[in-house]
Amino acid sequence: GLAADYKAILPIAEQAGLKVIVDSAQSFGATIDGTCTCSLGDVACTSFFPAKPLGCYGDGGMCFTNSAQLQEIMVSLRVHGMNMDDKYDNVRIGLNARLDTLQAAILLPKLEIFADEVEKRNRVAARYNELLATTDLVTPVVPEGYVSVWAQYSLQARDGAHRSQIQAKLQENGVPTAIYYPLPLHLQGAYKNLGYTQGDMPVAETVGGRIFSLPMHPYLSEEDQDTICGLLVG
Repeated sequence: GLAADYKAILPIAEQAGLKVIVDSAQSFGATIDGTCTCSLGDVACTSFFPAKPLGCYGDGGMCFTNSAQLQEIMVSLRVHGMNMDDKYDNVRIGLNARLDTLQAAILLPKLEIFADEVEKRNRVAARYNELLATTDLVTPVVPEGYVSVWAQYSLQARDGAHRSQIQAKLQENGVPTAIYYPLPLHLQGAYKNLGYTQGDMPVAETVGGRIFSLPMHPYLSEEDQDTICGLLVG
């Protein structure tokens, strides 16, 4: 739910003449110095998958841009690559990727309460950090000037064995956990042609071997948090 370091990324991209595509799939509503992540870069993309901070009841997503040219291309691409002046003339290879009206009808009222839910998520996260301060788990940190929307609340154990021990204990007591990204991108099959091997990106690999996520949503009760954290502190 936290934006990447766009203060560093954007100047590098500008100097090198690169376009920036902002991945806001989990950080829709997050800000840097008051600017929303979806307002950054050349194009920003978010997801409305049900598990996201602003989620519909199926599949959905949205792209944002300040460029009229890019907007026209993306509108064309989402409807089979249509000609903007004649929808039955397809001028490029496109997709059938429209957000259906049912999902839009679900998202609109959820958007009205979204700011309140972000505030509630931040209260839940702050309380987690407070309750877990005495443990040897690494709790998440939000840099100054940033606001996270807490798509997940993730911790780092000492190592993989410690993580497995914690997860087993929580599972025995009916508390779900998740490891969302156990394998870093550079070790996934899609990027095998790049030639990366284990050890090339030790920070990502270490985090991937230690990280796990606790239940997180705006309406998580203090009682449930006390139960979860009691198992981790005890």
